[in-house]
Amino acid sequence: MYASIDLLVDFSVIALFLLAVRQFRTPEAAVRGNLTAAAALGLAVLVTVARSRIGGLQLVLPVVLAGSALGWVAAVRVNMVQIPAMVAVQNGAGGLAAFLISLIELLQRSGEGPAIQEISGLIGLTLGGATFVASMVAAGKLADVLKQAPTVLAGHLWWVGSTIVAACVLSAISVAETDRIGLFTVLGLLALASGILGVLVSIRTGGADMPVLISFLNAASGLAAAFCGVVVANRLLVACGATVAASGTVLTLAMCQAMNRSLWAVLAGFRPDTAAGRPQKDAAGFAETSPRSGTEQGGDTATPLEQAVEACRQARSIVIVPGYGMAMAGAQFEVVRLGRILSSQGKQVSYAVHPVAGRMPGHMYVLLAEAEVPYELLHEPSEINPLLPDTDLAVVVGASDVVNPAATQLPGTPISGMPIVNVAAARRILIINLNDAPGYSGVRNLLYDQPGVILLWGDAKESLQKLIDALERPRT
Repeated sequence: MYASIDLLVDFSVIALFLLAVRQFRTPEAAVRGNLTAAAALGLAVLVTVARSRIGGLQLVLPVVLAGSALGWVAAVRVNMVQIPAMVAVQNGAGGLAAFLISLIELLQRSGEGPAIQEISGLIGLTLGGATFVASMVAAGKLADVLKQAPTVLAGHLWWVGSTIVAACVLSAISVAETDRIGLFTVLGLLALASGILGVLVSIRTGGADMPVLISFLNAASGLAAAFCGVVVANRLLVACGATVAASGTVLTLAMCQAMNRSLWAVLAGFRPDTAAGRPQKDAAGFAETSPRSGTEQGGDTATPLEQAVEACRQARSIVIVPGYGMAMAGAQFEVVRLGRILSSQGKQVSYAVHPVAGRMPGHMYVLLAEAEVPYELLHEPSEINPLLPDTDLAVVVGASDVVNPAATQLPGTPISGMPIVNVAAARRILIINLNDAPGYSGVRNLLYDQPGVILLWGDAKESLQKLIDALERPRT
């Protein structure tokens, strides 16, 4: 009787959690999805506490309240630019929780538990530790605390392989170890190996590959939680962890497809065209050229701002392409305001959102949703690219890598082979970026040297405000 009730409660929580995942399919329903997921997780916590062997609510409740308060403060204080780093920290927290629970359970069992729980505990410990360390490194990169560019050690793949082999050997030794002190030593070494593995994987990834790393770590934290659930015989933890792992894996593969790379190529650092014998540094040589100003390109004495105003007034169809620079400037509201002004003038306005724009999957979608852009106006590159040759004006705001023709024209660069928003096909291009510096990949944007391109340098928010003010003033 009680077993049936427990199973029914578990299924109810899992169903509620899956409903939350389904609601994330659209921005409008995502708010309800967050609330639904919070309710499901809150219910899961209550169910777990009620069933646990821990000394009741007097011990658990203060910890839950303290953690909730910490999460609330972090969520309130973080801004949209910091969201990717926060997501990385959250992935790391999940990995750390799985690591600690697996470690404690393995030490308590000392080889006396079922084999499936022993193996799951070792996987949970290794995967959780690696996810935690990798997530912290990723968070450091995203927060500009650590060097953002990929770091490649001599024999990097050899070190990764050796660390994995060492982890497997230590896991096998721990299964046979019966002495508690010896077991603690072996598990400590296994934890060290998992941490080293996390560092090796995360430092090798950078540039446009960061969104893939974030979604991969999300899947890894879910998988670690699922194995942890096996260790403690908790159906809810297994189901929810597996759901996160599955959804994270699907998202990771979608990100890889958007970049035209395999997951192995992203994590191992292989580039699709390095086999052709063209080193990346050769392809980066064009970064030494200096861009021409908007005035020089058009052969016009008008300032870039005046050219931008006239281009917006003359255009009938406009595609706006946001990038991470927009997020850094906090200019999403100005971008949307510009779009609404142009729409009110009878112009056709749409937004092209590259899947890896920003520093985490869906970053630009979140920013534009915050500024209340209608979802039907958002398009991915595959949808918008066929329309760009008939588009009067492409407005690039804070984007570089995702619109850089070097991805399709130059071999041997970090973005070679990546599908882009092909704004070069538009009849005219307006670029609103901070400066002419290369994007996150370090590859110079070839659009800056294309004739007729209007280059409006400066803070995106300020530049957009000046453009909006000029458009709202009546013509003299």
